[in-house]
Formats: sequence, C-alpha cells, structure tokens
Amino acid sequence: MKQITNIIDKIKGIGKKPEGNLDALEDRIEYKFKDPKLLEMALMHRSYVNDARNNGIMLESNERLEFLGDAVLEIIVSEYLYTKYSDVLEGQLTKMRSNGVCESTLARLAKKINLGNYIYLAKGENLGGGRNKPSILADAFEAVIGAIYLDGSFSNAKKFVEEFMINRTDFSLSVNDDKTKLQEVLQKKGNKKIQYIIVKEKGPAHDKEFVIQVSCDGKVIGMGKGKSKKVAEQNAAREALVSLKVLEE
Repeated sequence: MKQITNIIDKIKGIGKKPEGNLDALEDRIEYKFKDPKLLEMALMHRSYVNDARNNGIMLESNERLEFLGDAVLEIIVSEYLYTKYSDVLEGQLTKMRSNGVCESTLARLAKKINLGNYIYLAKGENLGGGRNKPSILADAFEAVIGAIYLDGSFSNAKKFVEEFMINRTDFSLSVNDDKTKLQEVLQKKGNKKIQYIIVKEKGPAHDKEFVIQVSCDGKVIGMGKGKSKKVAEQNAAREALVSLKVLEE
C-alpha cells in the first residue's frame, strides 16, 4: 500500500505524516484493505485536513468514519453484552456498554495497537502531543472500525472489535455499581449491617437461578434474581435503590 495518496505526497509543510507504515498497521490489525484510501481517511485528523485546505488541497477528515464506526461498535458491543450477561437488567447493561466504549477505554485500546503512530496530524497538533491525546486516539479507533465496515463487511468489523476491543475489556467490572452505591447510601444514613441472603435456589447445576434478598439492620429492602449469586445480588441492590428512591425504575 502507498503510505499516502499522490496528492498528499505533493503537499509541502502542511502537517506530520504517520510515523509508521500503513502496511504494518494492516498487519497489526489483521485486516488488509481493498481500498487503502479508506484506512488513510480513518487516520486523517481534522487539523491535518485544515492545513491542507489552507494550501488549496481538499481532503476529508476521519470524522464521518468515526460517526459510522461509533454506531457499528455500539451494536456489536450491545449484542455481546446481551448474550454474555443474559440476566443483567437493561439499565446495568447500558452502564456496562458506556464504560466499555468510553473515550478512555478506546484510547487505551488504540495505544495497544500503536494507532497514534499512524495518524495524520498538523505540525502544531503533533508537537502538542496529539498522537497521545485520548480524544484523537479514541476517534481514530472508531474511524478504523467504520473503515473496515465499509471496505469489507459487518462481519469483518465485528471480528476486529472482538479481537481488539471485547477480548481486551473487562465489562464485568462495571457490574459492581449498584451494590457499591447501595452500601454508600446506607452508610450515609447511618445504617450499619447490610446482608445478602439466598432465599431460593432452583434449576440443574449447569443452569441455576438464584433469588437473593438484601436487608439492612434486619429489614428486607430488595429482592433480585440471577443466573449467578453475583448478578442476583446486584439486581437485589438495584431494587433496593429504587425502593429508596435513589434510582428510577
């Protein structure tokens, strides 16, 4: 693949080209573009594009590809969470997805594949540390997803997301929100003893369902079901937060 189009090669002094070769990036992300210009566009920061326009050269930034990639990423992650955490409530799934696709997470994942080395930046942005800015890295990561989707298929984009995002992200960490929040709320109220008790356990060993109640100072304040004790406790905590009017149903 040519590192940059012939037009861009003729531009003098408008910005900083990628430090890495795009063929190497394709090897790293395990996808070979049929249309290399889509990958170039995915890495084209608006600062570089603005400098080019000031020199009479019209280029397109990665913002539209980022928009598309964001949507593709969201549906892939949503499907994964829906299937993986079948007994987690919708509100918690939304939190898990938000944590997984947030700027800091995507920037961390972009750094793992050295994506910053391949971004086209204006000289000032480059000197200002643009290759390591979380917003620039996260946007480029989503733009690459959009580029893969357009160049190949949804299946290709899904494979990339699974390999370089889902397999490297612990979504379960965000499941702790409701239980922790309940503890904080009750402690502020001066309550001390919080207890989770299994009141029912049914089903075969490979497909059990647990019913757990949470009580505070001996008073039951919530009940939850789940395929694991952990999830049932979270659902019980969420019901308690709703009953305490901390959360809406």
